Amino acid sequence: MTKGTAVAGAFVAASLLLTSPIGSAQSLLEQAAEHRFQLDFRVNDAALAKMLPPGWETVIAEKGPAKDCNLRMIFIDRMAIMGADGKPAARPTARLVYLAIPVRQTGGGAAGQMIIYGMTEHAADAPGPFGVYQHASTAKMSRTAAAAGGVMTGAENWEFVAAGGERLEVHVEYERGPANKGGAEVRFFDPRDPSKFQIFKTDQAIDIMRNPTTTPPDHIRKFSYKAGGGRIAALFDGTEKVVSWDSFPWYIRTVSEP
Repeated sequence: MTKGTAVAGAFVAASLLLTSPIGSAQSLLEQAAEHRFQLDFRVNDAALAKMLPPGWETVIAEKGPAKDCNLRMIFIDRMAIMGADGKPAARPTARLVYLAIPVRQTGGGAAGQMIIYGMTEHAADAPGPFGVYQHASTAKMSRTAAAAGGVMTGAENWEFVAAGGERLEVHVEYERGPANKGGAEVRFFDPRDPSKFQIFKTDQAIDIMRNPTTTPPDHIRKFSYKAGGGRIAALFDGTEKVVSWDSFPWYIRTVSEP
């Protein structure tokens, strides 16, 4: 990690102190400062449907930067994790990757996202709050940044492999573009029992580096990925298509539950 990355990490960690407090109707679980790299995919609809609980379906945007996306692969460097008491968590840093689906209840009003699979470097973090994480037997991450002639460039390498043969891996080099500030409050439903959910409230900066729908300046210089194996093999059968490349240089996340 470069000095610039470390400074950015310190900045976003400090920003946790400025996050708005959770309402009285919610119980705070944790807060974290993160860096993320996200790939939006369109994968086989039938295979994806089999990974959802009965009574739930995918939500596929018909326009905008998420057009056609039915699955998100999100690589996460959790740089500073704090518990509900504001003190560093037992494991204050972590690297992980997960697969999330935009979902809604069929015939109902509930909507949000559902994490259907993930890999984490810490064995103690598996299976996690949604029961889907595996401990990664291989968990590698490197991020670098450089500036020259007024241009900021970066490179990221993520590799996660589980004992069952599952693999989620990305290698990317890019030119950093201007980031847009955003945020949301989203329910993440438990795939084992969707009546239960956590609430993710985020404050973030997003740099959409390549997107065939909104056609921003293409800042991806080199890119490759590998995905599949084991329980996620049917999702990555060679017909999948990447529909957006998104970098989150800082991502402040507050997790609570009703």
